[in-house]
Amino acid sequence: MTTPNAPVRKAVIPAAGLGTRFLPATKAMPKEMLPVVDKPAIQYVVEEAVKVGLNDILMITGRSKRALEDHFDRVPTLEATLAAKGDTDKLKSIQDASNLGDIHYVRQGDPMGLGHAVLRAKQHVGYEPFAVLLGDDLIDARDELLSTMIEVQAKTGGSVIALIEVEPSEISAYGCADIEAIGGEEYVRIKHLVEKPDVKDAPSNLAIIGRYVLHPAVFEVLERTDPGRGGEIQLTDALQELASGDGEGFGVYGVVFRGRRYDTGDKLSYLKACVQLACDSDDLGPGLREWLPGFASTLAPSPTK
Repeated sequence: MTTPNAPVRKAVIPAAGLGTRFLPATKAMPKEMLPVVDKPAIQYVVEEAVKVGLNDILMITGRSKRALEDHFDRVPTLEATLAAKGDTDKLKSIQDASNLGDIHYVRQGDPMGLGHAVLRAKQHVGYEPFAVLLGDDLIDARDELLSTMIEVQAKTGGSVIALIEVEPSEISAYGCADIEAIGGEEYVRIKHLVEKPDVKDAPSNLAIIGRYVLHPAVFEVLERTDPGRGGEIQLTDALQELASGDGEGFGVYGVVFRGRRYDTGDKLSYLKACVQLACDSDDLGPGLREWLPGFASTLAPSPTK
């Protein structure tokens, strides 16, 4: 049996959500397959995991998610067609997606929340620390986050969550962390977690985003965690128990991320992410940056209510 002091080798990507915010586009296509510039959102997440050496990836899927498996699989006929045309750039792009890592799939079954989805990974993960990456948050490949979180997990032996600073007025849209500083360290200790607090009750403006590096003790806690908000098993509830307890695998720590993050959780933020990433791309960026100011100058201000 692998010990929890082992290096992080595996990544879990929950991808069983229905994507109702993007209907009707997601009626027959997983929201994770929505394109962000020229790649589906899920590919950015897999690439992030692989970049830090997490080549063993488990996706937690659901019904109508077969397109995820197809995307990361080989398509010999398409490859042969592109090769025959001499279209080497497109050929390389689809081969790259197929060769990212060792990707496994398990269905969540009942849609019982993020905590339940993570629990479905127990058999695959075993008794060792692992990363969880949510597809709504895309982290810019030029910025370090997951590698830092893995280092903190190895140093502390607990679980690690990613935090960002948001405007205090926006904190009610997020899980919120009550933290204390640790002398001489850039990471913080989590004292308490609050899911979507009222602005007046929020202990900080530090919001939880979709990156976790978890000690395997989380599985035992999730198994006894009752459904919470929305009748779902909340990962936040399990992390709160780990943060407040003592013993092996207890203790939760936070890494405050100040790099570039792209939110694809709703239509407007998804569109903003597409524009931001397109502006930074080598092929589309120059033309888009040249066009955008002129287009923006033609827009009338939004009417005030």
